[in-house]
Amino acid sequence: MMRMAKKKASPEGDALGVEAGFIQARNLSSSGVNIRNRRRGGKSNLTHCAERLNSVLNRSWTATGFVVRALVLLAILMPVRLAAEPAHGIAMHGRPALPPGFTHLPYANPDAPKGGRVVFGELGGFDSLNPYLLKGRAPWGVRAHTVESLMARSWDEPFTLYGLLAGTVETPEDRSWVEFTLRPEARFSDGSEVTVDDVIWSLETIATQGHPTFRNAWEAVGEVRQTGPRSLRISFTEPNRELALIMGLRPILKRSQWEGREFARSGFEPIIGSGPYVVDSFEPGRFVSFRRNPGYWGRDLGITRGLDNFDQVVYEYFRNSEALWSAVKTGAVSIFSESDPVRWAEGYNFPAALDGQIIRGEIAHGRPSGMHGFVFNTRRPIFADRRVREALALTFDWQWINQRLFRGQFRRIESYYDNSPLGFSGPAVGHEAELLAPFAADLPPGTLESGWRPPESDGSGRDRIMLREAVRLLEDAGWKADGSALLNPDGEPFRFEILVAGTEDETLAQLWSGALARLGIEARVRRVDNAQYVARRRDYDFDMTVNRWFLSLSPGVEQRLYFGSSGREDPGTRNYMGVADPAVDGMIKALLAATNRPDFESAVRALDRVLSAGIYVIPFGYLPADRIAWQSGYSKPERDALYGWRPEVWWKR
Repeated sequence: MMRMAKKKASPEGDALGVEAGFIQARNLSSSGVNIRNRRRGGKSNLTHCAERLNSVLNRSWTATGFVVRALVLLAILMPVRLAAEPAHGIAMHGRPALPPGFTHLPYANPDAPKGGRVVFGELGGFDSLNPYLLKGRAPWGVRAHTVESLMARSWDEPFTLYGLLAGTVETPEDRSWVEFTLRPEARFSDGSEVTVDDVIWSLETIATQGHPTFRNAWEAVGEVRQTGPRSLRISFTEPNRELALIMGLRPILKRSQWEGREFARSGFEPIIGSGPYVVDSFEPGRFVSFRRNPGYWGRDLGITRGLDNFDQVVYEYFRNSEALWSAVKTGAVSIFSESDPVRWAEGYNFPAALDGQIIRGEIAHGRPSGMHGFVFNTRRPIFADRRVREALALTFDWQWINQRLFRGQFRRIESYYDNSPLGFSGPAVGHEAELLAPFAADLPPGTLESGWRPPESDGSGRDRIMLREAVRLLEDAGWKADGSALLNPDGEPFRFEILVAGTEDETLAQLWSGALARLGIEARVRRVDNAQYVARRRDYDFDMTVNRWFLSLSPGVEQRLYFGSSGREDPGTRNYMGVADPAVDGMIKALLAATNRPDFESAVRALDRVLSAGIYVIPFGYLPADRIAWQSGYSKPERDALYGWRPEVWWKR
């Protein structure tokens, strides 16, 4: 079976997950590299090798000739064998941390007891049981519990996959293709074998008929073909090391379930998957219950041992957050991930929490903070001058706001990759300094030394030292006070609009606008409905807005979508600030080209340093730990994952 490459799809600006931004970033790339057809003189590599072999085989059949033929054949094929060998796992950079035959994940308890029931709370509702379509809303638990992929992720490494449905993975050094070999014991929940035909059908069907998110990486696939009874090879048309891992995470469904049916049609028939659970019962919009499959084929694998320990997993749906919180307090929800910092600090004074029926705990994580804050649109002349941006950053008293609104619960975001090894620290040295050297003359002062960090105030809300420095910077940029207004040389007042869509962002903006008014700056807060908010941000039709960039320990081609220079003009990217900096583009190129972890980390730290130095965002805060409340009787392993809270490792005592 074979699938040939098609033309590029249009960008999907709102796709989320590991593939988010793949197509946009490819279309915005200026590299022009395309390896869709690697040929020599119009002939494919395979044809070229066949002709070389044929010329050898046509020679005389003497003993010496036979030896020569064998040696030539070995010389031709050996590089391929050395470059690609079947392995138990694959890492984005370097080698997987766990050896072949590992018994369990480091953050899982292989002796965790099985049994019991757990209830999670969800907001909203659902009107479908197919999570792979654009139409309808399906419970995320369908994919988490009932469907599996060729490989599974370890949440204790930046981006590493280990074999699940596939026992081995094979790819050359340049990752121009990847080959998976299915485990012979892999079975769907109805007991039928997972076949290569199921895999190839799933890859193509979900990519072409499913949610647009799945089309992203698929547009870089040139061919998918079966190479053996249980193996298949996927060839890529573009140089991207992440593609092999993305294909390993695609959901695998049973082809025969969909024969004679339209896959893209939403419905309530449970999907036949190979996961540890099956859909047991549900009521649309109210609850869905998953029951453990006693015949689950993969229960003894190292990648699954100690996971999925409950006999029944239930998701109850609530109309709003108040109803969900009431269910937590009454014990109707077993385990709850708390996101409200004020409630965490002051809200757990109800009887069940005071008498120990509900327990609270924090699970530290190593995820990057990402960036969240007020975003300057540097396309607007008023924010084109870095001195103006630095001045406004000095007027935003985060320490005061954090105490007033959030009871001091947040930690200030200091850079895009804060809270991780990818965040810059101190002077640029080693490979990081080498990468930045060609751009040094154009970087803001101090970038290569200490770098730029958001200022720390005295927490009073009126830090005079910081305000005086802000005034000095504004004067240097040409802005002068005239009575109660701040004017530029043309006599125009300093006036801008902050575009928001939510209550919390509106509150933050209103508080800050009061501080700005004391300097003669008029900041108007404009709250709009979601449709208008999305449209205006897509077209960069704003002076300032609020945005959050979720960043991972394994950033890739999506960085072009977020911060690449093409996004300054092309609509629909996430380059809301309008950054167009050769140093930023250079660091993105370096991180994409890195083949080992040290070089990769140096490139990301350099990117983090340059983005921070541009002062494109006034940062808010982040929580360095996941906050969980649970009923007594539930437990988790002592050792937590690098990425923090993982519900699949819990059990009921």
